[in-house]
Amino acid sequence: MYDEEKLAIRELIENWALWRDAGDWERFATVWHDDGRMNATWCQASATEFIRQSREGMDRGVNILHFLGGSTIDRAGDRAVVQTKMTISQRAKVHDVLVDVVCTGRFYDFVEKRAAKWGVVERQPIYEKDRMDAVDPSATLKLDPDLLSRFAEGYRHLAYLQVGIGMDVKTTMPGLKGPEVEALYQRGKAWLAGSARP
Repeated sequence: MYDEEKLAIRELIENWALWRDAGDWERFATVWHDDGRMNATWCQASATEFIRQSREGMDRGVNILHFLGGSTIDRAGDRAVVQTKMTISQRAKVHDVLVDVVCTGRFYDFVEKRAAKWGVVERQPIYEKDRMDAVDPSATLKLDPDLLSRFAEGYRHLAYLQVGIGMDVKTTMPGLKGPEVEALYQRGKAWLAGSARP
């Protein structure tokens, strides 16, 4: 059955990725509610602060892109929890070798309709698995196993790259399994049931 509300939510999620990666900051700001919050490996802050840091990073040459797959939307009235398959791709030098890291997971979004407009209240990526590849396949790359093991399996290569370029990376992000993702699912249920905040 055709669901206009779910179509609007899906468009919101797609606009997030397209406008953010294109550096279309004015339109990117419109996908968030004023109290929106972003939780990424390198930034856990208000949407306004995330946009500022993303913009400054892009101006400095930070290369992070997103690709979306299918979505599932659980909606209760003017609230929804959206899970969207995604990949995060980042290119940078690691130990003087240019690499691509691809991280596969899900965006877990708390969204709400306010004043006839759907917007993101909070986004929490779930990091399921990742890998690092030299852009030049003939290059030799040796990673520090102690540094790599500091991070969860779902995003350890992404975190390794990000720490190497000066980012402060959170070590307890949710993955495919474990207490962090289970707590996130409980927050999602509470949000749909009417909790004040995600």
